[in-house]
Amino acid sequence: MDLTGITSSGSFFAGSQTSGTEDLDKDAFLKLLVTQLQSQDPLDPMANDEFIAQLASFSSLEQMQNVNTTLGTLVALEQTNSLVSQLAQGSSMIGMDVNWTDPATGAVQTGMVDSVKIINGAVFANITGTDVPLAYITEVLGNNSGS
Repeated sequence: MDLTGITSSGSFFAGSQTSGTEDLDKDAFLKLLVTQLQSQDPLDPMANDEFIAQLASFSSLEQMQNVNTTLGTLVALEQTNSLVSQLAQGSSMIGMDVNWTDPATGAVQTGMVDSVKIINGAVFANITGTDVPLAYITEVLGNNSGS
C-alpha cells in the first residue's frame, strides 16, 4: 500500500526527532511524568501500580546517577594518589645515579636524577637534562660519586 505524503521529514515529525545523543536525565524524566499526569483522562486515571512503577524507575535512575558520580570521584582520587606516590618515589632518587632505558633507542644509559616532575599526567625524572618516564628507570645505583 502506497502512503504518499507521510514521511518522517514532514512538519509533523520535525519537532519530535532527536539526534540520539541526548541523555534522559532525572529532570527530563520528571517533566515526562508531570506531562503524563496532566494529560491523562480524569475519568480513566493512571493505575496506582503504573504510577508506583514509574516512581520506582525514577528513584532507581537517581540512585544510579549518584553511584556514577561517586565512582567518578573515586577514580579521580585514585589517579591523584598514584601520581603523588610516583612523585614521592621519584623524589627519593634526586641526586642519585640511575640506569635507564632510552625509550627511543632502547639503549641503557646512566645519569644523575636532577629533578622529578609531572608532565601531562605522568611522572618524569630529569636525568642529566633529559626527561625520562619513571617507568624507564631500571636501576638505582646510589649516591652520586661526585658528592
